[in-house]
Amino acid sequence: MPADIDDQAVSDWCLEHLGSPVAGRTFTAGNLSTVYGLRLADDREVVLKVRNADPRLDACTWVQRRMWQAGFPCPEPLTGVLPLGPKAASAEASLPGGGPPELADAPQLFAGLLADFVTCAESLGPQPVLRPAPAWVHWYHQEDGVWPVPDDRDVDLNAERCSVTAWIDELGAAVRERLEEVRDAAYVIGHGDWDGRNVTFLRGRPLAVHDWDSVVYEPEVVIVGQAAAMFEGGPTGAGASVERTEAFLEAYQSARGHAFSENELQLCWAAGLWVRAFNAKKFHLDDFDALGREEAGTRMRRAGL
Repeated sequence: MPADIDDQAVSDWCLEHLGSPVAGRTFTAGNLSTVYGLRLADDREVVLKVRNADPRLDACTWVQRRMWQAGFPCPEPLTGVLPLGPKAASAEASLPGGGPPELADAPQLFAGLLADFVTCAESLGPQPVLRPAPAWVHWYHQEDGVWPVPDDRDVDLNAERCSVTAWIDELGAAVRERLEEVRDAAYVIGHGDWDGRNVTFLRGRPLAVHDWDSVVYEPEVVIVGQAAAMFEGGPTGAGASVERTEAFLEAYQSARGHAFSENELQLCWAAGLWVRAFNAKKFHLDDFDALGREEAGTRMRRAGL
């Protein structure tokens, strides 16, 4: 648990909000949030998510609840976002099992499920409270410099200047300028962290979409572009290959039943390139190369840069 939250506080929280204290813990996971699998004294298994408070969280949970009610594959929210010590916590039903699909099927399955997500969420209406998006999608930030404040470390990426990453800074600036065009585009509700850690399948069928704190309200080309670049991203931030990105984009258009224009496709590539460049800048601090110049050049051309 976070240092300022002990097991008794969690058990008391569960008793108050779920009607039963904690009998045991089944797993611990998480990245920006700390996630616990809990078995309650009444034999229910739930997932507790603990993170810093954020004005977006109530809207994220509302979207999750409405999507679950509509039959979309996701855990049922069992509570709203409620205080747990100095943190914000929420509980949802446990949906264990599943994993990534077969490699050959991944672009089509990930793209088709995202298309289902966007289509299902259209009935929910505008959700501007979901903006701004999390840092890796927040190309339109108001910070001085190219990069927003990162979500997972206390560092000013704009102050981290060196000859090795100067080209990444230039790339980020060019992509931001290219994406200015989407400001007047139609916005939709989607998922801003669409990769195999958050989307699971079972025998080729969707089992569950997780991480609803990453729900966003952005132009469709931004949501699709970042997903196409990162659906095979994993913790390294390297993302999908150019070929797999292209396959994802084709499958998404087919699943949605309409084709993007040439310019919209370029904006999809630009949105994906923003995430890849942001990760490359950030993970350079860990001595990890998340984007090579040759691949960046290919993606730039696809983005109309």
